[in-house]
Amino acid sequence: MSDYQVAIFGLGAMGYGMAGALVRAGLKTYGYDINTDAMTRFQNEGGALGAFQDVAATLDAAVIVVVNAAQTEAVLFGADGIAVKLAKGTAVVACATVAPDFARSMEARCAELGLLYIDAPVSGGTIKAGEGTLSILAAGVPEAFEKAAPVLDAMSAKVFRLGDAAGAGSSMKAVNQMLTGVQIAAMAEAMTFGMTQGVEPAQFLEVITQCAGNSWALESRAPSIVNGDYRPLSAVDIWPKDLGIVLDIAKSAKFSAPITAAALQQYLAASGSGLGGEHDSAVAKVYARNAGLTLPKQT
Repeated sequence: MSDYQVAIFGLGAMGYGMAGALVRAGLKTYGYDINTDAMTRFQNEGGALGAFQDVAATLDAAVIVVVNAAQTEAVLFGADGIAVKLAKGTAVVACATVAPDFARSMEARCAELGLLYIDAPVSGGTIKAGEGTLSILAAGVPEAFEKAAPVLDAMSAKVFRLGDAAGAGSSMKAVNQMLTGVQIAAMAEAMTFGMTQGVEPAQFLEVITQCAGNSWALESRAPSIVNGDYRPLSAVDIWPKDLGIVLDIAKSAKFSAPITAAALQQYLAASGSGLGGEHDSAVAKVYARNAGLTLPKQT
């Protein structure tokens, strides 16, 4: 095992996979979460043992994989925040989808403590997280990239270095989320529209993946609908948050984003219908319900 030591905060669907990738890369990896069962499971699968306060000063990097800006700030600077406990020169790799201004504020506050902040939202989903093949959309000072290199390499197939200041990574993630969220909703709309014309979902998947209408979202999400499998590898409730961030950024830029706004309404409808904890492909259920359609394996 490497002498390099890292702690990951957030052992949810994404963070757990990323933590496993760090362990497989030979890095001594501590995992922390409010869910103690997740921590125990991770320790049983190779995670290092140790309370954070006992290992904080020995860490080379801290990776934060939580849901949003509020949780990121709480981990770093809350009542029991980690920032004041980390040694100067520690890399802080923040992976949540947040507004660029928030990333810049976190970088500035970390810099005051001598910490090296990387604005590092990720793309690729839970499967690639577990494989260590994510795309990381990263920005930060060169020293931060140098210090965090073992962590970034272990978690990703590609690290996009987007600038020397935080904010650039989050800006690119907003662009990515705009496209992905719209495309998943558009896939659901097209598939259910096809059903009104006698096109079965399995046939839709077979044909459209070979046509100009194909997309990553279609290839990734349509099989879940065809198989009636809505396990939340990526949940509906991610999208009201992420597209909400996108639209907040657009508003501040005085940029109209009507297609994104329309997609957001479909995710809000899905969440409000009790589907928030299901796979985000379950947005198709909103279209199906409104059109009186029955999706595969749906009773």
